[in-house]
Amino acid sequence: MKLLPLDTPECIELVASWLALKENYQWLNFGAGRQIVTPALLKIMAQRDTHFLRTYTADEDDLPIGIVALNDVDRVNGTATLWGAAGDKSFRNRGYATHAGSKLLTLAFRELGLKAINTWVVENNPSLRVVERLNFRYIGRQRRCHCIDGRFYDRLFFDLLAEEHQEVAQEQPQRGGRSMQESARV
Repeated sequence: MKLLPLDTPECIELVASWLALKENYQWLNFGAGRQIVTPALLKIMAQRDTHFLRTYTADEDDLPIGIVALNDVDRVNGTATLWGAAGDKSFRNRGYATHAGSKLLTLAFRELGLKAINTWVVENNPSLRVVERLNFRYIGRQRRCHCIDGRFYDRLFFDLLAEEHQEVAQEQPQRGGRSMQESARV
């Protein structure tokens, strides 16, 4: 697995197409209720120091299958917020998101010098398992603040300190996958 920057128009378009899928954007919020990220906004985010965006790949090639990212990177206070989304759903439930998140956390703590990273997950979101595997600690709940299909859900908040992070070893996922064009249609 590799973590790769969003550095080509094709990669930015691909990631934006993933983030435009309801099955992904319903769990996200990029401020002021914005859930869908356009390619133009994604390009701006990729160029700013307050965001650190990486696609992750499967083991057998360099085709992106998902995104992991840090938003609100504050180098003075050493903090950021972690988020991610699976792009190619044929790779789901094989440990790739956990391993990618772990690699990004290692990079954030060791190379960026961050001290604490937080994240939140909407209740009932299956990615809660990823947050638990990454050893984040539950720190609280914001009640009825996230709307999906006219229904309000709680957000569960977590944090992780640099000294608490232990890189998660990658399991041996089953082989499989799709071409970049097929991934765009997922």
